[in-house]
Amino acid sequence: MGTAQGYETEFVVSQDGSGDYTSIQAAIDGAKSFPYERITIHVRNGVYNEKVKVHAWNTKLSIIGESKDSTIISYDDYFDSINRGRNSTFHTYTFLVDANDFHAKNLTIENIAGEVGQAVALHVEADRVSFENCRLLGNQDTVYLAGEGNRNYFGNCYIEGTTDFVFGGATAFFEDTEIHSKSNSYITAASTPENLKYGFVFQNCSLTAAEGVDEVYLGRPWRNYAKTVFMNTRMDSHILAKGWDNWGKTEAESSTFYGEFNSSGPGANSGQRVDWSHQLTKEQADKYIRERVFDQWDPIIESH
Repeated sequence: MGTAQGYETEFVVSQDGSGDYTSIQAAIDGAKSFPYERITIHVRNGVYNEKVKVHAWNTKLSIIGESKDSTIISYDDYFDSINRGRNSTFHTYTFLVDANDFHAKNLTIENIAGEVGQAVALHVEADRVSFENCRLLGNQDTVYLAGEGNRNYFGNCYIEGTTDFVFGGATAFFEDTEIHSKSNSYITAASTPENLKYGFVFQNCSLTAAEGVDEVYLGRPWRNYAKTVFMNTRMDSHILAKGWDNWGKTEAESSTFYGEFNSSGPGANSGQRVDWSHQLTKEQADKYIRERVFDQWDPIIESH
């Protein structure tokens, strides 16, 4: 167990009692607030039936699973079960990150409520948050990324869902990640604030679908200034030729920015996309590299 300036920096969570804690939340609660050096919680394989919150004071925290497929955080809250009025969706998370400089690796985070409406698996409301080699599983609203100006990174991950299963107003970069549609619906629902240059950017990703799924949109605007761009992404045949939907709001067609660069695969029908979307030039695409999107933050360096 490591120490720094009088506090522990390494913890182990194991359900069999052989670690420092038997639950992930207990380990988070036991970590020093606002540490000067990063604190790492190592989680051994198991299914952790927990609703986990990384508090705002748990900055510079890493949670590292033993293996992506077998270190599983699971819960089953959903909109109707929460019963907290019109904003119940935001209370349904399995895993909530409120702290800046959080990093997760080798985890599965899932909402197992099923197809019962809004049910968030991962909810992020913090800046400089990264996920590496993680599986994020759910149905409607799997991943919610919130907070004006917050930057979130997903590398070598797998994200699945049905409707609007990547949504929110943060700036997020998805790299080498599989985005898997489980029903005919919409992948993204960005709500990018008007003053932000970047919303969701997908780089070197693959869009796949369950058997029988054949009518999926790349996205629709939760708010009128939604921004979503797919770069060098392979799209299977479930992606509709028109690509994008305006969510019944014609005014959003002139305020959103939906773009693609170098899409490939049977779903990459660049010539048939809605006329209010954009096929980027190489010069335009260069503005969407990770370094520019994140503006002075390198998630690869800072998380290791």
